[in-house]
Formats: sequence, C-alpha cells, structure tokens
Amino acid sequence: MCGFCGFTGEVVNRDAVLKEMTARITHRGPDSDGFFTDERVAMGFRRLSIIDLEAGHQPLYNEDKTLVLTFNGEIYNYRDLREELLRAGHVFATHSDSEVLLHGFEEWGVDMLPRLRGMFGFAIYNAQDGTLFIARDRFGIKPMHYTRLSDGRVVYGSEIKSLLAHPDVTAEFNEEALDGYLSFQYVVPPATFFKGIYCLPPAHYMWVKDGEITVERYWEPMFTPDESMTEEEAVDRIDRVFTASVEAHRISDVEVGCFLSGGVDSCWVASYFGGQKAFTVAFDNGGHYDESSYAAELAKTVGIDHTVHKIGEDEYWAALPDVQYYLDQPLADPACVALYFVAKLAAEKVKVVLSGEGADELFGGYRIYHEPLSLAKYQKLPRFLRRTAAALVKPLPEFKGRSFLLRGAQTLEERFIGNAYMFREKEKARLLKGVKATDPARLTAEYYEKSRGLDDISRMQLLDINRWMVGDILLKADRMSMAHSLELRVPFLDKEVFAVAATIPAKYRVAHGTTKYAMRRAAARHLPPEDTSRPKLGFPVPVRVWLREDKYYRTVREAFTSAVAEKFFNTAELVKLLDRHFAGKADNSRKIWTVYMFLVWYGVYFEGKR
Repeated sequence: MCGFCGFTGEVVNRDAVLKEMTARITHRGPDSDGFFTDERVAMGFRRLSIIDLEAGHQPLYNEDKTLVLTFNGEIYNYRDLREELLRAGHVFATHSDSEVLLHGFEEWGVDMLPRLRGMFGFAIYNAQDGTLFIARDRFGIKPMHYTRLSDGRVVYGSEIKSLLAHPDVTAEFNEEALDGYLSFQYVVPPATFFKGIYCLPPAHYMWVKDGEITVERYWEPMFTPDESMTEEEAVDRIDRVFTASVEAHRISDVEVGCFLSGGVDSCWVASYFGGQKAFTVAFDNGGHYDESSYAAELAKTVGIDHTVHKIGEDEYWAALPDVQYYLDQPLADPACVALYFVAKLAAEKVKVVLSGEGADELFGGYRIYHEPLSLAKYQKLPRFLRRTAAALVKPLPEFKGRSFLLRGAQTLEERFIGNAYMFREKEKARLLKGVKATDPARLTAEYYEKSRGLDDISRMQLLDINRWMVGDILLKADRMSMAHSLELRVPFLDKEVFAVAATIPAKYRVAHGTTKYAMRRAAARHLPPEDTSRPKLGFPVPVRVWLREDKYYRTVREAFTSAVAEKFFNTAELVKLLDRHFAGKADNSRKIWTVYMFLVWYGVYFEGKR
C-alpha cells in the first residue's frame, strides 16, 4: 500500500515540486520514498512496505529500464502471474507483486488488467515513446486523480492534495459539484470539488501522449443470475469463494489484523483470524450506538486478541477537520469518523487489516433492497390509481403508510438514487445560492439504462456498486486507513467473489425477511447463530442526539450563519432546518450533517482552518 504522484512537462524548480507533491502523501507510505525524472515526466512515490520488504522499492524498472512503474495496492494472484511470465522469458529482479505489473504490461499490454486480482492504482511510463499509462482497479478500491493543464501538461496522483502542491494547479472551488453532493452526501465521480481535477473511474485506464488524454473502460460489473441454481449451491459457492479470497488477501510479509464491528460481514472475516488481532471502536454513551459487546463475544469465541476503543463526543467532534483533510473532498457519512478512529487504533499494532466493505452491495445487504418485494403487490394496481393516491396524501402530515403510498406510485428510477438520498431537487433549490439545483436522476440514468431487463433488486445493487460504493464506502475506507499509514484490504471486493455473487439469483440475496440471505447462510458455517441473524445496523453514530444538545447545536448554528455559508446557501433555510431538529419537530440530522461537513471541509481547504 503506497501513494504516488507525477506530472509531465517542465515546471520551475522541478525536483523541489516533485518532492513536495510526494511529501503531501507521506501518510500513505512513511517507510521510504523514490523518484524518477527525465525530460518528459517526473514521478514520485511513497512506500508502505508490505511485500518483499528489502527489494520492493519504487520506482521499479523492467530489464532494459524502458518502462518505469509506480504502484499503489496489492496484486493477490501475483505469484501465479509471475510464474506465467517467467515461462514466457521475463527476468525478475524482485519478488514483489509490483514487478509483475511491469512484465505483465510488456507481455499483454492493456489485456493485463482483466487478469489482475487485487486493488490498484498505478502509472507506467514508457521512456522510448513518452507515453504514460495509468490504471485503476475494477471496483475503485484504490484512488486515482488527474488534471490537464491549459498547455497540455498532465498532473496526477493518488490524492488530490498531492496535485495541489504543483504550482500550476490552482485550488479553484467547483460550485457545480455542490448540487450532486447535497443529493448523495458525497461528490459524484468523476467530478471533484476542484475545477479541472477529476478522478479516474473504477475499471478504467488512461493514456497520456503529447498532451492528450484518452480514457477507456476495461471491465463493467453486471449481474447475470443463474435461475437454475439451488439455494444449497448458492451457499456452497459463496462459502468456497470467500474463504479462498480471505486466504489470498492475507498474503503479506508483515502481520495482518482485521476490523471487527459486530456485524455479519466483519464477523465472518474475523472468524479466520484465530490467534491474531482484531480492532473495534464504539461510542462511550452506550445504548444502541455501541455494538462492541457483540464484537467482544465473537472475539472470545474465535480466540482473537481484541482491542476496543470508546470514542468520546468531544474526541469525535475535534477530529472532524483532520478527517475532512484526509478525505480530500467532503463526505457526510458519519461512520467515516469512526473508521478514522479504528484505523488509528489498528495502526498502533499492525500494518495491514482486512475489513468487510462490499458485502452489502454484492450480496444484497441494505434494508432498502426489501422495497421491491414490499411494493410488489401494490404496484400491480394501475399506475393512475397509485399516482392519485400519492397526490392525495402528499400534502398531509406524516402518518404510518404515507411513505408507502408515495413511493409505491413511483418507478424504481424515480424513488431510488442510491443509499443516501439527502436533499430533493426542490429542497436544494430553496437552500442553494448561485448553483442550479438539478434532478439527481440525471446522475443515475446511465446505470439504470445498462441494467434494463434485470430484476429491481439487482438494478439497485448495480447502482450502488457504481455510485455509493465508489463515492462513499471505498473513499472513506482508503482515506481513513491511509491517514494512519494502514493498509486496508477488502476480501468481498474480489473479482472471483463478484463472479460468484453476480450469478446468485435475487431470491437468495433478499429472502425470508432478511438481507444477504445466502451469504448469511454461508457465514453461519463459520459463526455462532446470533452473529449471522443480527439485523444490519451499519455503524450507528449518535449525530441525531448530539444535534439536540445545546453545545453542538451552537457549534453548527455558528457555521450555518457564517460568511462562508452565506456564499453558498440561504442561511435562513439552514437555520430553520437546524432549529426544527433541535426542537424535536423533525429528524433532520443527516441533512444538517451533510451541509455541516461541507462547511468544515471548505474551511480546511480554502480557509486554512486545521
């Protein structure tokens, strides 16, 4: 796990610029650095040593030094690929997974990418023709950002903060990104909150040649349910492939631990870690915001060295500027702060952890995925009747069944834009100044079009894989772990696991009133019954409670009435939103948090408040 950066063309004080860009991401790789420059390109690298500790330094070169590599990630099938390349006549100088990319690129070109089992962002420079090749893994586990300057020079790196260290890259706020952020609680890729800076989408590669950029996709997730599959076959296949994935993801020359939240995903991962280390955080106010007792019980059963940290309220709030700094862009998922703390805890004892991200998207774990089943009978009624019922109840105060009638009148494309739908178009229009509020469906339409013909559950999952998982889940997993120089691996997001998940019929994903039904049955072969039957809670954070405490209410109100808030929002509407929540008239906590996290982030990146 590492970080890298670079640029094409010339710049004043070139070596100093490259070193400063690389230094900005020291947290991604504190063990060593490395540099390569010639008249066309400058490449910087920071290393967190995991595999081949002595010889795996970067940049790496092929035999005749015509190719130069910087690489962030892990290739779990590198040993098999290495053997294949050795048979083809390639000569290796190290035993690292990194070198496999160089020789694989020589042998197969872009066709190497579908062969890779792992997480990665990497850049390969060809010193003969001056081309630069950059690629990102199929799910977007590892990040990649770039910008093209007006004269055709390209600047790139693992994190945006590295690009901003280049003197010709301007940190200019991208107001248009605010519209999508308010809908989704994260910035919708490939856009960023910095004008002209983009993220390379998952499963894409790009060529840089003579100042021109070409971006192409090399893989696309799609569900292909095998309706002839029996329930037992589904459970067997999931069990086998996930067990193999965990073993592959544990390859390392340093100690590997795991995160343990108490949910079925992390518990299943932890079941393979008997005698090793697991890490948990919770909140010190107890109640339903503390699942650490479940984690502790599992740790005792499996025989894990278990470390727990209870996060205090003031500790959580004090960390917010640092969290937003490491994220690069605002993210309003309150769980990312908890992830920041559990990564900090783990980094005190290990360099690598396994975690349970991706299970919900692949195997149908979110409660909202029940909705197509719940609405099925009602949606058999003529649409005009359902639309009429919705029109009648829409102006009425909230009552039991109102949401059912409203959502039952909508198509899937209208009612589901992903797991975090914060502000509707009309709400954004009331809040925003100088930024046009748009229908968020414009940012989901392409995925609904691609999944046409599939069942609604599969279509929802595919949307979340392409939007929510990339913009929220994997963003926070990478940035919060790397903030503490910790490598986080995600065995559910493995190409072989997805190959199985894609064939599981929806009736085995969401069934019998539960989510991840077949996956839970597979996990039950490794866990006590209570760990597989527990409802999904995510990571509950008491934001709703805190915002009704005078101390935190005043903190947020000050931000909502600040000069910065005045730039972008109708502050009277923000205060109304906050006051209604404080008075207990509505639960506006997630909407409040979405705006507040943006203001904290803006303060860090544009006002130096950190």
